[in-house]
Amino acid sequence: MMTNNDSPDLDTNHIIEANLREMADLLEQQQADGFRVLAYRHAADTIAVMSRPLSQILVIEGMQGLTALPTIGPSIAAAVAEMLRTGRWAQLERLRGAASPEHLFRTVPGIGPQLAAKLHDELHLDTLEALEMAAHDGRLRQVPGFGDRRISMIKASLQERLGRRRLRRQHLTHAPSVEMLLDVDQEYLQRAAKGDLRKIAPKRFNPHGRAWLPILHTRRKDWIFTAMFSNTQRAHEFKRTADWVVIYFHTDSTPEGQFTIVTESTGQWRGFRVVRGRERECGDFYRRRDTAA
Repeated sequence: MMTNNDSPDLDTNHIIEANLREMADLLEQQQADGFRVLAYRHAADTIAVMSRPLSQILVIEGMQGLTALPTIGPSIAAAVAEMLRTGRWAQLERLRGAASPEHLFRTVPGIGPQLAAKLHDELHLDTLEALEMAAHDGRLRQVPGFGDRRISMIKASLQERLGRRRLRRQHLTHAPSVEMLLDVDQEYLQRAAKGDLRKIAPKRFNPHGRAWLPILHTRRKDWIFTAMFSNTQRAHEFKRTADWVVIYFHTDSTPEGQFTIVTESTGQWRGFRVVRGRERECGDFYRRRDTAA
């Protein structure tokens, strides 16, 4: 007879606990904020002694049930929900250097192998949350192959799958300023050039397993950032793996988002660093800066 402690759902608890501990270890190795490291370890400690499956809590009580657990804030609750719903944790895979976004995107109705590759290579997306954000802020429409009908189908599928009815507005209205993003970008480029950042060995486009990809964890006010050079096929094709920087961000109470920062190659701001999708704001920032100088 199977006891509660033998429940497959409790086995899932143990897997999630182990993933949270691995995240804490990776963040510590990559010189992240000590408070962030402790947050994941404390969350793992909470899950380690639970007698109730996390999957049951999510089904019955939703995200509110997860965030009600001791030491499980909204950000970690979102990670737990992602693991329960998809069997993956994109953030952990990213820090391992093992992310394979194309396989994840192909699980969404209406997205085949070619379109999945375009999402990663052209928009630098690597999570379902980032895909949902792009579907609602207009970026997805810029990618060939994504018409209104396909985008509507993707929106509906992701809303049901992620269970985030408030995600769209929160993402679109609550994001770091371009000034803050450009400041993180500058810190990353300077420290990467000095060689004082820990490096990971991405599994994609890295046949020799070389640890070449510098990774930065930093904070600005309430925002928590992770920055790294783009490791997409397009970045390699255009030889921009030391120029295009992908910045992931979240707070303790908001889900993760991302932007890509590049050196502009045309127009008035040629040679300047700009945030893709927020070029107009970047122009306003540079004009204000020049006026103040």
